[in-house]
Amino acid sequence: MNTYLIIAAALSLGITAILGIWLIPYLRKLKYGQTILDIGPNWHKNKQGTPTMGGLMFIAGVIISCAVVFILAGPEITAQGEYSSILNNRLFSGLLMAVGYALIGFVDDYVKVSKKQNLGLTARQKLVLQFAVAGVYLWSLYSAGGASSVLVIPFIGQFDIGVIYYPLCVIGIVYIVNSVNLTDGLDGLAASVTFMSCVGFILAAARLGFFQVSLLGCAVAGGCVGFLIYNFYPAKVFMGDTGSMFLGGCVVALAFGINMPLILAFTGIIYICESMSVVLQVISFKTTGKRIFKMSPIHHHFEMCGYNEVQIVIAFSTITLMGSLLAYLSVRALF
Repeated sequence: MNTYLIIAAALSLGITAILGIWLIPYLRKLKYGQTILDIGPNWHKNKQGTPTMGGLMFIAGVIISCAVVFILAGPEITAQGEYSSILNNRLFSGLLMAVGYALIGFVDDYVKVSKKQNLGLTARQKLVLQFAVAGVYLWSLYSAGGASSVLVIPFIGQFDIGVIYYPLCVIGIVYIVNSVNLTDGLDGLAASVTFMSCVGFILAAARLGFFQVSLLGCAVAGGCVGFLIYNFYPAKVFMGDTGSMFLGGCVVALAFGINMPLILAFTGIIYICESMSVVLQVISFKTTGKRIFKMSPIHHHFEMCGYNEVQIVIAFSTITLMGSLLAYLSVRALF
């Protein structure tokens, strides 16, 4: 089975990298360039006009590689017995959820580039759509028998919290997807952090024997590497909300795929820090008139402190890798 996972990662990487050769010039031709907000760091203005919606590259890479390897590994997957149908559902419903979020991001990106502004869908419009996608996803898991009200707390144990589990999960899904979106603020940051996050999920899924979840993790990891060829500093293309929301959906699918959504506290530590920095900044400014950070999300704070983009990406990726290893250890402790 490990050979199939290597094929998935390599195929996703290759498709993403090859698509970049064609897609980036095409986006330039369409003049689908990023509009940079005035409230961001001054030096980000030189990124004005960089092609966006490049996330389409790894979206195609992930979907195609998962489909191809799933077909190739068919006999081995069937050999998993009755539980294989639940894992299959977790893979495909997770991909569909990620595509759903990508479509929301695509519409948001399209409005931005067509109107030459950095404001797309309204916050209300995005939230309504995001909650709808999360609700459909959880319904799909529940219908296939792949979801229950049992919450697994890393290193501690399992607790049945009843029907409150589902509304909490819907809120958590939307929160994580938007947190990944906020992380996409520096060249190579979201892709690098997500790659490291996938390492934890791949290890955890392998420990549990969940091949389909490992497959998705390897495909996403490979797609991130393929995208970094063009997105690492200085970026030739941005993933846009199309890509960041797709990655957010994939991260959520991986967490629910191993039936441990709270493991995102480790694998998604940077995502959470990014979004919480915004929340804390807003609360502090509205209640005291003072800011906690020089700028939020927190990656901009470190920029304002004098760290360059590459340094921040390396530091945040390293922290995520440590969180991923901790996530794996938590799975080993419980299973």
